[in-house]
Amino acid sequence: MSLSLLNPCVALRDRLDGVGTWLAPVGLRLILAWEFFESGREKLHGENWFGEIMAQFPFPFDRVPATLSWSLATWFELLGAIALLLGLATRFAAASLFVLTVVATAAVHWPQDWMGLAQLAQGYAISDSGGGNYKLPLIFLVMLWPLILGGPGRLSLDAWLARRTALPATAAQADLFGWGLVLAPFGLLVAMLLPAPGLALAGLGILALVGGARRLRGHSRRS
Repeated sequence: MSLSLLNPCVALRDRLDGVGTWLAPVGLRLILAWEFFESGREKLHGENWFGEIMAQFPFPFDRVPATLSWSLATWFELLGAIALLLGLATRFAAASLFVLTVVATAAVHWPQDWMGLAQLAQGYAISDSGGGNYKLPLIFLVMLWPLILGGPGRLSLDAWLARRTALPATAAQADLFGWGLVLAPFGLLVAMLLPAPGLALAGLGILALVGGARRLRGHSRRS
């Protein structure tokens, strides 16, 4: 492809990238804010049914009293939804809702006693049949993931506060320590649904953390 044909494509890419830093995460924030606010509002005005399913909650959430667990879920959904809408403390809100969704999936939506991937795949559905319909919460998890890693975008209170407080510009680092910070907790959450792959991811994350910490210490000594 000649340079004359490539230049307009590059110019279009650059403009989409520029506008994307403002708008790309907004759709995710809006739809997730609506969904979680609706769920929290239903809990706020509904009856606590967590007591009926506490035994299905993954450890350590099965040790939390049902009344406290219900209140925490309600307010994390309501306040987390508002935080996503405003783009305020977005990564914390998205991570909190991510954990809440994994726990809800394990307790309510995940197939019980599934045998093999074919049977597990049958649960990728949206229905009112209780356990074994994890499609919707999985979609929410996938939508929360880029907000955790990438933040809310420039059209947010987080970005406004960063500009007002003159925080240093982001210096992205995909080093071993960074990979470990992501993989270790993510693996532990995955282990609530898929123990073997989740623990493997968590172990890989811990190894990355250890290796990254050693490298950082080595760099600091040399400097």
